[in-house]
Amino acid sequence: MNHDVIVVGGSYSGMAATLQLVRARRSVLVIDAGQRRNRFASHSHGFLGQDGVPPGEIAANARRQLEAYPTLTWLEGRVEAVAGQADEFTVTTADGESHLGRRILLATGVTDQLPAIDGLAQRWGKTVFHCPYCHGYELGQGRIGIVGASPMSIHQAELLTDWGDVTLLVNGALELNEEIRSTLERRGVVIDEARIDRIEGHADVTMVDGRRLSFAGLFVVTRTAPSSPLAETIGCALEETPMGIQIRTNAESKTSVPGVFACGDAARFPHSVSLAVGNGAMTGFHIHRSLLWPETIEPAQAESRAL
Repeated sequence: MNHDVIVVGGSYSGMAATLQLVRARRSVLVIDAGQRRNRFASHSHGFLGQDGVPPGEIAANARRQLEAYPTLTWLEGRVEAVAGQADEFTVTTADGESHLGRRILLATGVTDQLPAIDGLAQRWGKTVFHCPYCHGYELGQGRIGIVGASPMSIHQAELLTDWGDVTLLVNGALELNEEIRSTLERRGVVIDEARIDRIEGHADVTMVDGRRLSFAGLFVVTRTAPSSPLAETIGCALEETPMGIQIRTNAESKTSVPGVFACGDAARFPHSVSLAVGNGAMTGFHIHRSLLWPETIEPAQAESRAL
């Protein structure tokens, strides 16, 4: 069967795009490896109508609604390769099966690279977060620690002062000039220059000098990259952002390869469930238009930024 669209990734942005396409009575194959980025979080926040709902429940309910449409095919698996061109793509999965599609949507999401601090990864999504709009309110205006990781940590520290008393744990990762220090101090941010030894308990940070700092929660800026190498192997241009590497797209979610689109965290920032859903829905519109008017299939033309 030659599907109108093959969607690689069945999380929030991929499902939002799929909904628009199946409602346009287009044949859509979703291939999903089942690795949602927020699978470590117990609850999702900031998504209108779903605030406080477990993210797995949101995803499962969305899939059930999609499966009511007869033009949807859902396959659990991992895509290993994409070959061909617009209207004649072949997608090969890890089990060796091949599927044909006219358009490809990369909605693979991203992986997070965390600082190598003992105890940090085990608390990721539970008491260590990246998005204040998703998790800041639940900290009850308590003490918040920012784990220094990149220059974006400075912005994160300033931003989070609306959610609690902030301490920036420099941890040897940042250079703070007098102007930056003055700005942080005006915002009420406490600057701690010592290095972190480990994280224990709820969100207790033990410094190398022996001090133990307890926080309601910790935030860290992760470096992200698409969770699959498919975009690069297909030939899609990538670009560097303050958050890491993403797939370069234009305003219509087109990549640099004709017929290949990308949406969600892998193609845009900032990252959240609500923003991924909105971007996915709009991408579904653009893909449908490309099927109706094939002359609009030209790829994104902007030059990629150096990696």
